Amino acid sequence: MAVDVSELEFEQEVIEASKDVDFWAPWCGPCRQLAPVLEAAVEARGEAVRLVKVNTDENPRIAQAYRIQGIPAVKAFRDGKVIDEFVGVQPRQAIDAFLDGLAPGAAELALAAGDETSLREALAAEPRHLELRLALGRLLLGAGRADDAVEVLRDAAHDTVGAGMLARAELVADPAADPEIAAALARYDGDAAGALDALIGLLAGADAERKDRIRNVMVGIFGERGNDDPLVPTYRKRLASALY
Repeated sequence: MAVDVSELEFEQEVIEASKDVDFWAPWCGPCRQLAPVLEAAVEARGEAVRLVKVNTDENPRIAQAYRIQGIPAVKAFRDGKVIDEFVGVQPRQAIDAFLDGLAPGAAELALAAGDETSLREALAAEPRHLELRLALGRLLLGAGRADDAVEVLRDAAHDTVGAGMLARAELVADPAADPEIAAALARYDGDAAGALDALIGLLAGADAERKDRIRNVMVGIFGERGNDDPLVPTYRKRLASALY
């Protein structure tokens, strides 16, 4: 069933819950045409899709925020963001296609599940899907299966994060290749700052090949952790100072 929401309820009902939103007004004839068709299509999908309705006359600030210039306007939200939309009356076939396109694909479902079987099956179907490859590589590294991680991550070496994860996996798989870097990385799970400090310390006097290996590892770690992690800007500056 469709639910009517106001400005006070919009944040909780739409942004946090992620649903389809029908912007309409009582005087709008096309809105009255679209409503029963849209509601039936949504109802046919059970809990997979939920519909809320916003009266633009009563909630002008929401309409302005989402730049509603014509109604009926339908916007699909996921994770608090608009991912698709259409304006005007649409036939049932077009609405069904619109709603079907909102369903998460196999890759998204596998990433959400996060287990090895799901990731491997999805990656077999989409071998060029970078996020799947990185997620599987990360899982294998965390499980101590560095050799398997190397095999998975070789095809992610074109990506900055992938190259860093691959360098890490290779060093963990073969610590004899550079025992000092391997020892620093062994600290990473329990003491990330300590591991990064150790890697920075190893740059002094390192040859070009070793510097490049350390840089790849650290840049990959920065990419994995993301810019919101307080360690990242600090150690990115320290890495740049040590290298240049």
